[in-house]
Amino acid sequence: MPTVLITGANRGLGLEFCRQYADKGWNVIACCRNPGQAGELKALGQRNGSVQVEALDVAHPDQIDSLSKKLLDTSIDVLINNAGIYGDRHGFGQLDYQAWLNTLVINTQSPMKMAEAFLPQIKRGSKKLIVNISSLMGSISDNGSGGSILYRSSKAALNAAMKSISIDLRDQGVGVLIFHPGWVKTDMGGANALIDAKTSVGGMCALIENFTLAHSGAFIKYDGKPMPW
Repeated sequence: MPTVLITGANRGLGLEFCRQYADKGWNVIACCRNPGQAGELKALGQRNGSVQVEALDVAHPDQIDSLSKKLLDTSIDVLINNAGIYGDRHGFGQLDYQAWLNTLVINTQSPMKMAEAFLPQIKRGSKKLIVNISSLMGSISDNGSGGSILYRSSKAALNAAMKSISIDLRDQGVGVLIFHPGWVKTDMGGANALIDAKTSVGGMCALIENFTLAHSGAFIKYDGKPMPW
């Protein structure tokens, strides 16, 4: 039975990934900061014995290392770096530099740390895939409206870093995908978003299922459309 590890699993896209992979019969390792407060995720775990809930704050590298040691003998087919924050509260002229640093840690450094810490487990899996939930707002060529400096820069950095390791890890048979999930009706996306989480995650799951190393390093929309860098 294949295994997926998902960060930010307590709500939104992360929770939907857990639902859909559990329904497919996968072992799901669902990670979030406060499992005791994750009611929907706990209920999913109680209904489905293949869902294993783990406490993890991705902003703390020591917690990532500890979880990797706990799961040392686990084979992970797909790692989904979903946890992320928006970060922006003030525009240029009033930027909060500590908030910017925190945004970069969570949105950029943490996915890379997850990839490093869990690489041995991923290499033992059959799919050998690192998935990253990015955003079209990380595209430099698509930025025609400005603003959202913290979020845009963190996702642009994530895209660059993951593109780089897609090259570094290719000879080890490990692939990397970078997704724009669309504008999704989640806590971050808001009520005016265009699609629901089920549609977005369903599209991404289909692309993950059909992944080959020929696709590694691609920045794509949930429906498979290539995204501009």
